Amino acid sequence: MRSARAVAGAAGAAVAYAALVWGVTAARSAVATEDPGKVAAPRMEFVPPAAGSYRLQRIQRVTDAVLLDSAGRSVRLATLTQGKITLLTFFYTYCVDPLGCPFAHTTLAGLRDQVRADRSLARRVRFVSVSLDPSHDTPAAIAGYAKEFTLDPKFEWRFLTARQVPELLPVLQDFGQDVSVELDENGRATRTMHHMLKMFLIDAQGDVREIYTLAFIQPQVMFNDIKTLAMDAAPR
Repeated sequence: MRSARAVAGAAGAAVAYAALVWGVTAARSAVATEDPGKVAAPRMEFVPPAAGSYRLQRIQRVTDAVLLDSAGRSVRLATLTQGKITLLTFFYTYCVDPLGCPFAHTTLAGLRDQVRADRSLARRVRFVSVSLDPSHDTPAAIAGYAKEFTLDPKFEWRFLTARQVPELLPVLQDFGQDVSVELDENGRATRTMHHMLKMFLIDAQGDVREIYTLAFIQPQVMFNDIKTLAMDAAPR
């Protein structure tokens, strides 16, 4: 059984992140185009237990916040972390780290297809991706980025950003998502952000039930966990 990761030390990192992101101007316009290459998922060194053969403990309650969707509409985070089993991650649109956001969303796309194959399960699951960089990732920017992931209207995958950094900071702190912006030799912010890749599995009541770091971002592990939560919530 995987142990829960403690949410700690986010406040200081979030403040540092805010100071750096505020210094990044609109001059960061062109998204990097180099091909990060194809990177295989980390090898799974164990056979995941069958869905329903274990329980996922409650880790923490998700705190509500007001963010923006890809159409620029205000949305309460609580409306997207309750009512369905939710898998939430953080990203930024111009990330090219092959084991970062591109890997995360490619993995999620495969998991989406696996969930979607089970029609009764697909209706009970959503994915949520929250941008780490509101200064660049406007609603229009995330709408363009999200197109390839949201083509199926029967599967709910929502992409969110914030109006400005201060509105995002409480969300980062709540999820324990440490973020920093890399500086060049002159102390200027670059187009590289550092954050530990995490995905958060949230039950239909809005409680985090599992936190996946890179070693456990495996479609079969996450699929079994999603099915386990769905089975727990099923009428007896």
